[in-house]
Amino acid sequence: MTTTLREESVGAGESAAAGPRVGVLALQGDFREHARVLASLGADVSLVRRPEELAAVDGLVIPGGESSVIDKLSRTFGLAGPLRQAIADGLPVYGTCAGLIMLADTLLDAIDGQQSLGGLDVVVRRNAFGSQNQSFETELEVPAFGVVPVRAVFIRGPVVESVGPAATPLARLADGRVVAVEQGNLLGTSFHPEITGEHRFHQYFLSKVRARA
Repeated sequence: MTTTLREESVGAGESAAAGPRVGVLALQGDFREHARVLASLGADVSLVRRPEELAAVDGLVIPGGESSVIDKLSRTFGLAGPLRQAIADGLPVYGTCAGLIMLADTLLDAIDGQQSLGGLDVVVRRNAFGSQNQSFETELEVPAFGVVPVRAVFIRGPVVESVGPAATPLARLADGRVVAVEQGNLLGTSFHPEITGEHRFHQYFLSKVRARA
């Protein structure tokens, strides 16, 4: 018998009642890590690679990885257009690292021909923190989450160079650079909460999914 992502995460002895239907874009990157976190939080998780799979979910996570590869594959698989339309229609979407790049309206240092999906009124710079061996961890104050700081891991992450009037910063580095932002049903982080055991951003995203569903 096939084991679902939810069963794998929460165990056979716990309730199998379906939570919000959340997809994880599974074209490239660390999509399984997101899927396991979401399943552990009670979501009914599926991997999305085709337009019909996108149409079946109430929210979507775009994982970290290579933004240029995710962009190319989304067009190859016929997902780019449906994704843009879903975002415009209000689908809750959470993008981490490369996912934040995909959600940005404007990209700096994009490779030739690279496109984003858009939706977040921000300007994002790719690989703002250098190469992978310059990855780092830090603690962030996130006022929306209370006084306990968020432990954040940055792996070749982007940074939000500027935030337009439609978007709201959620977290900044000590030097003032924005690394988490939201706009309506859209949420983006430069870092990877899916690999640190920090689930508050996923919980916050799920609250958006539940509110819309």
